[in-house]
Amino acid sequence: MTTNRLTPEQNAARTALARDNVHLSFGQGQHGGWGFGMGVRLDRGDYAPLGQFGWDGGTGTSAYADRQNDLTGVLLTQVGLCCPDPAQLIHDFWTSVYQAIDD
Repeated sequence: MTTNRLTPEQNAARTALARDNVHLSFGQGQHGGWGFGMGVRLDRGDYAPLGQFGWDGGTGTSAYADRQNDLTGVLLTQVGLCCPDPAQLIHDFWTSVYQAIDD
């Protein structure tokens, strides 16, 4: 379930969509593939290690597991992804979580 299942062509289309969509321009939208029902981190990117898996929901939720750091995190907000600010909030949450691990 946590292994990327996208073909190279599908992943290229997903990457183009994430790059061109402001709501997906932070975090997992830029660094992931797709397993069975969840995003899977394929690139080191900004903070999380390869293999992190989970999903950012359109209603302002974010849930990921990271086996490398024995970490599971859940963010529940009441702000949908209607504009860049909620996506930035999710990005800031995960950045803070991983900064706390590094400290």
